[in-house]
Amino acid sequence: MLASGAGPIRHFFTVDVEEYFQVSAFDAVVSREAWPEMPSRVSESVDIVLDLLAQRGVTGTFFTLGWVAKRHAGVVRRIAAAGHEIASHGWWHQKVTTLSESKFRDDVRHTKDVLEDITGQRVLGYRAPSFSIVPGLEWAFDVLIEEGHVYDSSIFPVRRTGYGYAGATPIAHVIDRPSGRLYEFPLATLAWNGMRIPAAGGGYLRHFPYNVVRRAFREHDEARIPAVFYIHPWELDPEQPRLAVPLLTRVRHYRGLRGTAERVERLLSEFRFTSISQGLGPSVTGRSDAAADSAVAR
Repeated sequence: MLASGAGPIRHFFTVDVEEYFQVSAFDAVVSREAWPEMPSRVSESVDIVLDLLAQRGVTGTFFTLGWVAKRHAGVVRRIAAAGHEIASHGWWHQKVTTLSESKFRDDVRHTKDVLEDITGQRVLGYRAPSFSIVPGLEWAFDVLIEEGHVYDSSIFPVRRTGYGYAGATPIAHVIDRPSGRLYEFPLATLAWNGMRIPAAGGGYLRHFPYNVVRRAFREHDEARIPAVFYIHPWELDPEQPRLAVPLLTRVRHYRGLRGTAERVERLLSEFRFTSISQGLGPSVTGRSDAAADSAVAR
């Protein structure tokens, strides 16, 4: 049963804060050793997102790379000062599928410590790079719990090469593990012909017809079930440098960049959004500014 409270449904607006050159698809082209030499554009692109949200009075959750936060602490402070939630996106943007349990723990712990030092606020949430907590890696939930996280938003309940947790509960729910309890906020999907179609934003917002994403959020509205939307700041930066990558990667990364801001604006005008911590409520987060309603299936 979903406890969503009274009034209009508020979905979750989330942002994965990373540089344009840090996407997993560019791993073979831009090494991590080369990151410091790459022109940074994260500050300007984050400001575009902040402006869009400010125009609608919306607060969201910004899953932030530790590497970015360490070099651009002012960006993280601007996000927090605007009333948004800061959460963790890991340090190096490494897929969980490539990490041992101990290396994952180090990555999670280091990122959480740095983000909390910058903001002075407890980091509650985590999202794996490329949604890479997949079947067989449930130990990652135990690590997150043990390292002090309250919720995760890494599960994409679709079947797709590279990521996906097909068969996972597609709405916010509680995961009970030997280490304790973790709240899970899967990415939005659309049920179609017995399948689940990814409709949470990101590349799907750029490549799919807008009505696919719109229909998914409308269905969640009608069912009174909050949905999770996500976007990357670089997706609102059509002037970013073009890297020499294979054709398919180039199409996936660069196609639709000029129309992303307009589509995000349209979504913000048609639906209500908030941060994940506000949706959890103060009884879970301990934050007095959180909404009283809970948006988690129990």
